[in-house]
Formats: sequence, structure tokens, C-alpha cells
Amino acid sequence: MSEPVTTDRPSAGVLLLALALAVGVMAWAWVIFEPTPAGRALSFSLLTGAVFGVLLQRSRFCFFCVTRDYLERRDPNGLLGLLAALAVGTLGYHAVLGSFVPDPFGGRLPPDAHIGPVSLVLALGAGLFGLGMAISGSCISAHLYRLGEGAFASVFALIGVLLGFVLGFLSWNPLYLRFVADAPSIWLPGHLGYAGSLIGQLAVLALLAWLLLRFARPQAASAETLSVGQRIWRRRWPTYIGGVLIGALAVVCYLRVGPLGVTAELGSLSRTGANALGWLPDRLHGLDGFSGCATVIKQALLSNNGAFISALLLGAWASALIAGDWQPALPNAGQALRGLLGGVLMGWGAMLALGCTVGTLLSGIMAGALSGWVFALFCLFGLLAGLGLRRVLHW
Repeated sequence: MSEPVTTDRPSAGVLLLALALAVGVMAWAWVIFEPTPAGRALSFSLLTGAVFGVLLQRSRFCFFCVTRDYLERRDPNGLLGLLAALAVGTLGYHAVLGSFVPDPFGGRLPPDAHIGPVSLVLALGAGLFGLGMAISGSCISAHLYRLGEGAFASVFALIGVLLGFVLGFLSWNPLYLRFVADAPSIWLPGHLGYAGSLIGQLAVLALLAWLLLRFARPQAASAETLSVGQRIWRRRWPTYIGGVLIGALAVVCYLRVGPLGVTAELGSLSRTGANALGWLPDRLHGLDGFSGCATVIKQALLSNNGAFISALLLGAWASALIAGDWQPALPNAGQALRGLLGGVLMGWGAMLALGCTVGTLLSGIMAGALSGWVFALFCLFGLLAGLGLRRVLHW
């Protein structure tokens, strides 16, 4: 949904605060962490997390919102931005993967890529995640950047995500033994080669773009004349610009540290807390052997993914301050309850699917994982069910 240009300019104090915040993140990254290999990974995670937060905030890159825009108003721009991110990322990933795994037919999967098992559990997790998105009003990454804008309802959604992960851990063992243990992890280049996978995925993305435009409705264009600065900081960026930049960022992140993802740290916090309380079984079968947004019992205060999402929140906050989008708002009881319920469903779904719309969908599809496409399809089904539920309950 398009948003009006904010007319009130941020004060000098707000601009200085945002600048100090950005400089502080970079100083923390380069001065404190850089001397060791682990420090370099943390510093890079901080910087890329801050960039990711700015890109999400400025381009309104929310998987739920852009899908709802098309379903309700036939506005294709947001979903075209998502397809642009996938296209750029697919091109970059396939170039990088060729250096990591020169022979895709050799039976090896690329290191750390989001290539998960394709099973009924993946479909269930994706459906729960889509349903939770619709109920809470955003995906997990969007709740993080909206918290940076002052939308404190997102706090309840993120608490719900932590609780949902606990439900996922508690339900994991029987589902793994019944459905996941023997499920194949299908990597498209391993069956089609890099050229076949690249051409096939780009063809599917092009077809989806054509279908979106084929059934779109004309959108009113703004008649305002804006300066360059206003276009950058006073109006939201077209989602395709954010998509192209996010696709490029995803490739750089995978090359330097690991795939984009926002649930590894949240899931690890949940797993560590639940384990300390004695809620979890002694062993979670097979879970630690999967790539993707892997959860662990935390041994260190700050992980690479923890640094990434912390900087994401700070970057989104600085961006919102500069743009005049920092508008603190406390939720009412209904908003808090919907955020909590939707967050629980998203956390449960992300745990079962080994990631969310950023990790399993975005990074997975870029890497040529069939699991990414399956997640996208069943997440859409869950989102449609959630929108129907919202209409019935007048949410």
C-alpha cells in the first residue's frame, strides 16, 4: 500500500542521533571485532545487518504486505520487487556455487546453503508460517524493522515467535521420525546442472512476473515533484529497488559469512531457554545435521546471526529516524493478542521448516533448493487462509 510523503522534517537532534547510531555500529564492527577471524565474521554480520535493516525499512520489504497488496488491490509492485530479489540472488548464487561445488552432479551439497528436506513437515511449517503472518500482520523480518519504526505490537509477535519455537522443538521428534528422516533434500543444480537450474528458475520467475502484470490493475502515479534527497529519505523506495539490492546483499553475505536468515538466533534463544527449564527432550533427532537457520544451545553471548538481527533493528531505527517514520505506538489488547498468536504460529512454522521467508524461501530459492519453492507455495496457502480468517473475525 502506497504511503504519503511525510512533510515534517526530522530535527537536527534526530539526524545527529541517527548518524551517531550508524557510526557507532561501524566503529563497533571495525575497531572491536576485526582483529580475529571470528571477529571479522561478526563485524561483517553487523554491517550487513544494518544495511539489510535500512533496505527493509526504506523499501517496505514485507512478504505479507506485498502479497496482500496484490490480492486486495492488484498492485504488483511489491511482489515484482520480491521476484527481482530472487532473480538477482539466483544469478549471484549460481556463480558462487560453481566455485564451491564445481561438479554439481557429484552428490555434494553446497556448504551451509538453505537446502532442506522436502516433506509434509515442510509443507506444514510453511502453512503455519503463512497463517501466522496473516494473523500478526507481518513476517518476522518485517516485525523487526517495524519495531525500529516504533510499532511496539511487534514486541508481542517476537515473543510469540520464541514461544512458537518451543512448540516446534516439542513436536519435532515424532514428526522427524515419521516424515523427515528419509525425506530427500533436492538441490536443482544436482539434477539439472547449473545452467539448467539457472535457466529454469529464471523462466519460472519471468512467468510469475508476467502473470502478476497480466492481472494487475493500473496504480495511480504520484504527481509530486521531489528532490533527490526527498526520494531517498522522505518517500518509500520502489520495492524493486530494495529487491535488487537485497538480492545482491544475499549473495555477498553467503560468500563471506552465510546465507541471509533471521530465525537462527531467535530459535537458539528459545532452545537455550527451554532446555535450561528442562522442557526439551534429551535429544532432538537429526536437527543439528541440517543446514539453514540452524538452532543451537547458546555458548556465546553474540553469534553471527545475533549480530545480524541486532544491527538490522538498529539500521531500521536509524533509517526511520532520518525519514521521519519513527512513530512510537503502543498496541491495544486486540493487536497484542493477534501479534502473540501470529508470532507463535510463525515460530512453530519456522522451526518445522528450518527457516522463514528470508532463510528457507529467499535464500533457499536463490541456492536452487526445491524446499524454497515448496515453502513459498504452502506459505501462500497459509496466508490466504489467514486473510480469510481475518475477514470472518473482522480483524
